Amino acid sequence: MDEIKLGGLGASRRRVEDNRFIRGKGNYFDDVVLPGMLHMEVLRSPMAHARIKSIDTSKAWEIPGVRLVLTGEALATRNLGWMPTLSYDTQAVLATDKVRFQGQEVAAVVADDPYIAKDAVTAIQVEYEPLPPVVNPEQALAADAPLIRDDKLGQEDNVVFDWEVGDKAGTERAFDEADVVSRVKLHYPRSHPSPLEACGAIADFDRSTGKLTVYLTTQAPHIVRAAVALIAELPEHQIRIISPDLGGGFGNKVPVYPSYVVAILASILAERPVKWVEDRTGNLISTGFGRDVYLDGQVAMRKDGKILAVKMNTTSDHGAFFADAQPSKFKIGLMHSAFAAYDVPYAHLAARGVYTTKAPGGVAYRCSFRVTEAMFFQERMVQAAAEDAGIDQAAFRRLNLVKDDDFPHRTPYGFLTDSGQYGKALDLALKEIDYEGFLVEQAEARKRGRLLGIGISTMTEPLGAGNSREYDILGIKMFDSAELRVHMTGKALLRTGAKTQGQGHETTWAQIVAHELGLPADDIVVEEGDTDTAPFGMGTYASRSTPVAGAAIAMAARKVKAKARKIAAHLLEVSEEDVEWELGRFYVRSQPSRGVTIQEACLAAYSNMPDGLEPGLEAVSYYDPPNLTWPFAAYVCTVEIDPETGVWDVLRFVAVDDCGVRINPLIVEGQIQGGLTEAYAMASMQFITFDADGNCVGSNFMDYLLPTAWETPGWELHEVVTPSPHHPIGAKGVGECATVGGPAAFVNAVVNALSHLGVRNVDMPMLPDRVYEALSRGVDVSGAPPVKTD
Repeated sequence: MDEIKLGGLGASRRRVEDNRFIRGKGNYFDDVVLPGMLHMEVLRSPMAHARIKSIDTSKAWEIPGVRLVLTGEALATRNLGWMPTLSYDTQAVLATDKVRFQGQEVAAVVADDPYIAKDAVTAIQVEYEPLPPVVNPEQALAADAPLIRDDKLGQEDNVVFDWEVGDKAGTERAFDEADVVSRVKLHYPRSHPSPLEACGAIADFDRSTGKLTVYLTTQAPHIVRAAVALIAELPEHQIRIISPDLGGGFGNKVPVYPSYVVAILASILAERPVKWVEDRTGNLISTGFGRDVYLDGQVAMRKDGKILAVKMNTTSDHGAFFADAQPSKFKIGLMHSAFAAYDVPYAHLAARGVYTTKAPGGVAYRCSFRVTEAMFFQERMVQAAAEDAGIDQAAFRRLNLVKDDDFPHRTPYGFLTDSGQYGKALDLALKEIDYEGFLVEQAEARKRGRLLGIGISTMTEPLGAGNSREYDILGIKMFDSAELRVHMTGKALLRTGAKTQGQGHETTWAQIVAHELGLPADDIVVEEGDTDTAPFGMGTYASRSTPVAGAAIAMAARKVKAKARKIAAHLLEVSEEDVEWELGRFYVRSQPSRGVTIQEACLAAYSNMPDGLEPGLEAVSYYDPPNLTWPFAAYVCTVEIDPETGVWDVLRFVAVDDCGVRINPLIVEGQIQGGLTEAYAMASMQFITFDADGNCVGSNFMDYLLPTAWETPGWELHEVVTPSPHHPIGAKGVGECATVGGPAAFVNAVVNALSHLGVRNVDMPMLPDRVYEALSRGVDVSGAPPVKTD
């Protein structure tokens, strides 16, 4: 049987979900309309930091059609004034004592239609007493800094946590013995996932049954159900979370946001469905940000360029509440995955988190829990180290990359990488870009006043968090699940605890089943996103889809195949030990011509079962990964900078990705192209920051730019395949790799073009004015807030 024609592994099968999307038949959150549905609008604070002196809602109540007006005080009487975050902090649902960031939720109105609700919100009068804003860690840690979280008992400063990992003593010894020490200070700016569809909730509480149904734009339905059970004090089996088609997520739709809680309470009080949908400014100004981390990084080397040790000191800006979506054990996510691709003997990471008067951030924006920051810092440090050692950047990487025969490799921070051909991927990228030829062209161009640059980023990302020994969120272990039900006709229904938001699960999950059972992929329907029907799972984020959910699907299919083998033995009248398998067919080992198809075994599961074996053909698998998977990539970018304006253009971009076995090459390439586009946007144009008054600059798509087809460069894609030895089908995952590794390639290329002028860093986004300042003055340019607005 031809697996490609069947739609199994390796088939570039078109996405089946696109059949409804391109016809306008998707079922998105805003398509859900319930009888008697009311509409909710939220009042947000215009100030970054202020004491609330009074809230007057009387004029809002007077508007015809208003059903409810809720404030923090009203919620507090029901023990809903504060809610837990995914990082064991607390967050105000509606502000009571004071507001702690611009855009914080202060009050809510429920009305007959959304326009009445909007009018009523503007009628609410709030008297604020301004307090000093704090928009960066330096301000937060100052001796005279205002205490932002004065609600927390025992909180005497603005420090969220101090956390460290690695061999500090060994690292210090290595630095003492080093011939060369390189140092660089960087800021990875605050970024926003910006999904096409903003967040929303429709809460429907049925008092007669005690059942709460919530239609929600969430990437993790079961986690939200658990959080709602804790917050609303409702029994979990009486809560149903339905996540319909999502217009993107990228991590933005993992957290539990205050407006979800308010909508649920409003439905309980009004005894009618209540809908809240977020506008774009609300999404950009208040929901889960990513990044916003500062680095002081050092690399110790021998004079020949061999890395002896690295030091990473990071300070992360968490905004007003510590609401990161990440494994509980790791306070700065998986930042310590840095330098996993390099043979580094010693490393130490000291991480500090601080509160500021900004919206809470820390979501895994298309990355595996701060890995984007880790890889960006790593590759910027490597570039600076190569320059300080006087060694070509490609040769420096080749010298220090982990060799093929050194797997599994223990990283300096304690991770165990699974497999890879790092040198092969780098060499392929350099060959395709014509690295040596470009260096000659660059030198000639400089003589004529042209500024050409070339940047490299070699990265590996830990995916599939994670094994139950180390990984949990709110105490829930980070396994995933699959339920496979095969009908008597050989058609199948697959349900998983994952939740697609554009990755193509309905297509690729069926391909895994096709590979394992030989059923045509077109005969397999995939369902996700409903907690009443899907097995419990941790959702989709941090590239967990293929490494964890995909593995659970393969294991469930193998359970089905094991039972089908018993049925086949019964049909063939031989012992089970005499039955062999080839794709789609069982046969007798000694007589290959005697066999039964998988479809015949499926029919027999309901009509001709052997004695002692229960009917039916279905299985459930909960997969607890033994380790993370570690895809690798080598990205090389060439740029040219206009010395008159600071505008830089991408000339070429070569990407070589090793994500293990590729389930669907077409979808893999789409993921890489989309990820590189996001990387380009972060490096070049996505500008979200804060002024000295705490005002968010970038709360609309006029300021926070998204790349279109006009701006986006072309991508030259290549591959290396190194299967993961511990994943059931050898896959590693790829959904985030390009976003993780891409930004450093762009920045390294621009800095390389300016390095002869003494420039070592230009913070992202590398706007033309920043690049022009760097090249005209020969200085590094920081992008840390506050920014001038005059």
